[in-house]
Amino acid sequence: MAAAVIGNTLEVFDFIAYGTFAVMIGRTFFPTHDDYLSLLLSVSTFGVGFVTRPLGAILVGLLADRHGRRHGMMISLGLMGLGSLMIAVLPGYASIGPWAPALLVLARLIQGIAWGAEAGPATTYLLENAPPGRSGLYASWQGASQSLAVLGAGLIGYVATLLLGPGAMAEWGWRLPFALGVLVVPVGLALRRGLEEVPVTQLAEPGSSRVGQLFSAGRGKLLCALMLLIAGTVSQYFLNYITTYALAVLHLPTGLSLLGTVIVGGCGAIAALVAGHLSDRIGRIPVILVPRLALGLLIVPLLLLLTGHPAGWLFGLVAALVTVLQVGSFAGSVVLLVELFPPQVRSTGFGTLYAIAISLFGGTAQIVFTTLIHWTHDPVSPAWYLAVVNLVAALAALGLRGPRGVPAQPR
Repeated sequence: MAAAVIGNTLEVFDFIAYGTFAVMIGRTFFPTHDDYLSLLLSVSTFGVGFVTRPLGAILVGLLADRHGRRHGMMISLGLMGLGSLMIAVLPGYASIGPWAPALLVLARLIQGIAWGAEAGPATTYLLENAPPGRSGLYASWQGASQSLAVLGAGLIGYVATLLLGPGAMAEWGWRLPFALGVLVVPVGLALRRGLEEVPVTQLAEPGSSRVGQLFSAGRGKLLCALMLLIAGTVSQYFLNYITTYALAVLHLPTGLSLLGTVIVGGCGAIAALVAGHLSDRIGRIPVILVPRLALGLLIVPLLLLLTGHPAGWLFGLVAALVTVLQVGSFAGSVVLLVELFPPQVRSTGFGTLYAIAISLFGGTAQIVFTTLIHWTHDPVSPAWYLAVVNLVAALAALGLRGPRGVPAQPR
């Protein structure tokens, strides 16, 4: 479990670091006199990484379902290391001109394949190796590890800003998280090489194809599952956008803005594990439904309050509350949705569904947030988008009512 969590944390750390430092990356690779255009080009390149996620989920998911989850996790971690190395060392636009943004896009495409390849095998591995009655807690480490990645990115950014100062941070300091991520990749690979796992069933059920097994839960439930993932994706990427939001909209100092990412990461890790434990005790649906409904109803008033009083303490409080509601619900969703698929197609099924939701809505989230604020001149406008997707997801959760979920059985 520790090896799976460490690898997943490294994957998300490198991916999230880009979103955290989007403003600084934009100024390096997309220099322009218009700050909005520079930021938009930067977050658009962030979105490019989502295009290749389904490809990674399908190709590596199939391999993991046939030959073992460990193989898929090794491939994904190696690819993420390559993409992060490129970002860490790429010269800026001032040095190599248009080649700089072009190579940045290539690095993001490689990272997209890597993270698409990671989610299915890693989450499935955690669930399948859980003790009886604790599958929710074990699988929730997928969400907790993402929050730990956010915490790591925020801490490094905050400490580096204090030590280097805003000027050096904007010039070259933003590269440090990517470089550190690359250095830790060999450790993750070494840990994953020694993983033991439940043997993978190679054959489909009698009379059933792999495609048939992917749809065995029913199209209605899969659609509801997709809505849960969409809401979780949009809400999570708003939290990942929170540093940019604090800098560009609330005009808070750089150090304080990066501290918001630390709050999101720390609160999210705790919320994910608590939600996973509760899902084993009271069932998956209440853990998913209640926070999602609360977030849909509260997000607009919270951002109205924050933009009206952009104080540092209030920014931290709002960030913490939104994080607990989002990550708690999302952790429960991940557990339930992995359990929707039979073991023979679990990595492919969950990984692909997850990748589709993130590709369509995660890749566009920061573009939508930035554009809504620019078009409407209303800093609260992203909250209405969040409110709609969360309330729809609360209804979708009701469509998945039933047993707590089919526990993973050793095969």
